[in-house]
Amino acid sequence: MTDRRLAITAWESLFRAQHEVLQEISTDFDEDELTQAEYDVLLTVTRGADGAARLRDVTANMLISQPSVSRLVDRMVARGLLVKCPDPLDGRGALVSATEQGKAAFLRIATAHGRSIAQRMSVLSDDELAQLRTLTAKLRARG
Repeated sequence: MTDRRLAITAWESLFRAQHEVLQEISTDFDEDELTQAEYDVLLTVTRGADGAARLRDVTANMLISQPSVSRLVDRMVARGLLVKCPDPLDGRGALVSATEQGKAAFLRIATAHGRSIAQRMSVLSDDELAQLRTLTAKLRARG
């Protein structure tokens, strides 16, 4: 059995570190046309096969509710950042892909945001980063 006190202090440390790092790197979006949520949508879409993703996959990667993701995607479509069409493999679903405008906005912020993340995470060695990735994947896999 895991030491309860150690588990709680480790969780608190992880939670506080995540909060502080996220707060610091979220300033990358302060003066950009994209919000952090819109960036997350474009990240999922651009990483998808053929630069598209099912709306349900976008929702699964977001930390907000399905109705909120749907409204966000609809706003991004209206702004010309995304296109949305029926999923040919699932008539009930939708596919979302980035427009040229959306891709350009994503790439602009991704470069600066990636630099901020790398700089903030540089306090860890490559071995520590790999270990952190393994540990957090292990925590996320348990469901």
